[in-house]
Amino acid sequence: MVFSRDDRRRYREKVRRCLDVFAQMLRESRFEEDRPLAGLEIELNIVDAAGEAAMCNAEVLAAIRKPDWATELGQFNIEINIEPQELVGDGPTRLEEDVRARLNHAEERAQTQGGHLVLIGILPTLRERDLVEGTLSANPRYKLLNEQIFAARGEDLHLAIEGVERLDTHADSVAPEAACTSVQLHLQVSPEEFAAHWNAAQAIAGPQIAVAANSPYLFGKELHRETRITLFEQATDTRPAELKAQGVRPRVWFGERWITSVFDLFEENVQYFPALLPLCEDEDPRAELEQGRIPALHELTLHNGTIYRWNRPVYAVVDGTPHLRVENRVLPAGPSVADIAANAAFYYGLMAVLPHTERPIWSQMSFAAAEDNLNSAARHGLDARLYWPGMGEVPAAELILRRLLPMAHEGLAKRGVDRAVADRLLGIIEGRCLSGRTGATWQVERVRAQGGDRHEALRAMTLDYIARMHSNEPVHTWDV
Repeated sequence: MVFSRDDRRRYREKVRRCLDVFAQMLRESRFEEDRPLAGLEIELNIVDAAGEAAMCNAEVLAAIRKPDWATELGQFNIEINIEPQELVGDGPTRLEEDVRARLNHAEERAQTQGGHLVLIGILPTLRERDLVEGTLSANPRYKLLNEQIFAARGEDLHLAIEGVERLDTHADSVAPEAACTSVQLHLQVSPEEFAAHWNAAQAIAGPQIAVAANSPYLFGKELHRETRITLFEQATDTRPAELKAQGVRPRVWFGERWITSVFDLFEENVQYFPALLPLCEDEDPRAELEQGRIPALHELTLHNGTIYRWNRPVYAVVDGTPHLRVENRVLPAGPSVADIAANAAFYYGLMAVLPHTERPIWSQMSFAAAEDNLNSAARHGLDARLYWPGMGEVPAAELILRRLLPMAHEGLAKRGVDRAVADRLLGIIEGRCLSGRTGATWQVERVRAQGGDRHEALRAMTLDYIARMHSNEPVHTWDV
């Protein structure tokens, strides 16, 4: 598809009209208030019996035949969307059991197509030939997104990651983004509380990554403990080197400041980022509002969907009522459903306390310190040193054990979660900190113990990982 100059002009005008209407809706308090529900999306990889990427997501989805499953960018990716659920009582346990049941069903159906599902941040057996334009899913939007990113760049992607080993290669499509498989956590909040929740989520992004790292390998190289972070940043970068040097913002973005309103984020989107997909709908958002209806703000939400903040604002309309969510996007998938549930409990517990403290955490630390924490955690995992007010720069495990876990326990109690349920899930976070074992460290230790040819070691480790994943034992209990 080719977009004309007129298409882009009309889209820009429509996005600005949506932004004005959004501002009016915020002033008039037209939004649903906070609802303590946990919603999540989980991205998975599909492999064959040998542990190699299997390009068969269309066949697997046809076999699953459930509306909560969808395609993702690569033909070896699928995604499940778990509708928001209550956390009170044994809610986290019921959520965990629900996810396991859905994944077990999907795994049974995938096997009929010669596939197996894997919960992992980056599939360790991926080769460069698996991530080319021909392996993108057969979805017109992915093809269009690929075309527009490369039209904006005007040159191939340069993937350069300096970690334990070095990766330096080029790509002629956005397919490397498909290597990044994550868990996204959703939290609905009122407009008045949104800024505090977004700021808090930004402040804890580093500790979240440190304790959940699960992406140490890409193209056979050992890189960062959570290589997914820098890979995602580079694989969707629309800027050639000259625009980077000029300070143009990247589309995968931590941000650059604490905010005072959700409007700040949508306004930044419009101010800083040109449209990738200038597709206009017929809806006139101002006319909708004037006639007493709630506008979908199609163009504003589409534009927001092409800016990949690690904590993204989400506007949605459900049953005629608009609401706002913080979408937390920093976590990798896996290793087990129990680990995913523990990561979610840690996040939702912290988010019940941090946004409401008398002296906000974001008034005590710079935004740059929060971003440095994220980058250090991605590179070093639990070995990272992270800054926290009142503690200074400390090992990630110490910060989590001494300061954040007690806060998460308090938060889950505030949400009405049963004590035994909270103790079990947060005990998994504690176990990783005490043992030093995350999904990333287990993968590396297992491959080093295997020795020999690197790809064969990665393949053997992946098959072992899948078997342990199905046991649903948390990763800190896995032996090498």
